[in-house]
Amino acid sequence: MSLFLGLISGTSADGIDAALLRVEPRIEVLAARTLPYPAELQATVLEVSQADARLDLDAFGALDSALGEAFAAAALALLAEAGVAREAVRAIGSHGQTLRHRPRPPQRFTLQVGCPHVIAERTGITVVADFRRRDVAAGGEGAPLMPAFHAAVLGHPEEVRAVLNLGGIGNLTLLAPGEPVRGFDTGPANGLMDAWCLRHTGCGYDAGGAWAAGGRVLPALLERCLAEPWLALPPPKSSGRDQFHLGWLEARLDGHEAAQDVQATLLELTARSIAEALRATQPATRRLIACGGGVHNTALMARLAALLPDVAVESSAAHGLDPDAVEAAGFAWLAWQTLEGRPGNRPEVTGAAGPRILGAIVPGGASTP
Repeated sequence: MSLFLGLISGTSADGIDAALLRVEPRIEVLAARTLPYPAELQATVLEVSQADARLDLDAFGALDSALGEAFAAAALALLAEAGVAREAVRAIGSHGQTLRHRPRPPQRFTLQVGCPHVIAERTGITVVADFRRRDVAAGGEGAPLMPAFHAAVLGHPEEVRAVLNLGGIGNLTLLAPGEPVRGFDTGPANGLMDAWCLRHTGCGYDAGGAWAAGGRVLPALLERCLAEPWLALPPPKSSGRDQFHLGWLEARLDGHEAAQDVQATLLELTARSIAEALRATQPATRRLIACGGGVHNTALMARLAALLPDVAVESSAAHGLDPDAVEAAGFAWLAWQTLEGRPGNRPEVTGAAGPRILGAIVPGGASTP
């Protein structure tokens, strides 16, 4: 069998992306969908993902199981929609939901939940999960893990390219012919904008960036945000919601800003941090291929294009890849790598001591009707 199913809920925690991937004779996304979280589950995830949140063991166990059920439901819904039997899928690659990502001393850990045993039991399909912790144990950042997949599906033998994932956190993959694949997180992308939009408009995202486009960038606030020391760190580096969250933003506000102007400033922060990171690390880039939910923020995409006038800025859709499915497809591909006994990380990206086979395997078997 050459079919694999990928599942992920990213830093934005807006739902579960699922993708069905054929890996042979060529890599191809056959179907994809997003299953929104129930409102109560999403609220819990967002609450416990903050840096100062605390969760007792009973609540943690209950959340892990509930997320496992949600991930299993997303997998089964995709298979039903695609008309594909469970038996045709060799494995599910489940990233889970990140609650903490602290890969640097003194903590050095990363935590993704969404019980893979529940997923295997409900679907009857073998599950590969917990992809990041082996890389962290080997001294790496545990992220980003998509550069190897990006290189496989979007690399070009003659053109210098970058792939930009616009999730809750932004990350870049640098693809230059004849050179090692590089990649790193750039800082906040949708996460801060979505959280601020939800607080002030009641909507979980700024459709098309229209609200931000109606505000004005606040130079002093922008400079305070860009002065964040993490942004100046060299790669390898990674981040998450436990670092860039509303508390981080509030510490930089003077209290007199209009909410819409803050949104405009957050969009500019995202665009500037990405553009400056790309210019600093791969100035020869000629094409920036964007994926993730932020691709639908037309104001953000336009601003990136304006800041990078010598770079073609486009969606992965131009290359036959649904921008909402790329990361889920990537974890399906990583499950394939694991079952084939091949490394899934790129040490030059994460800083790990070497290539590592990633993930833990939970065998499939009998499933409930």
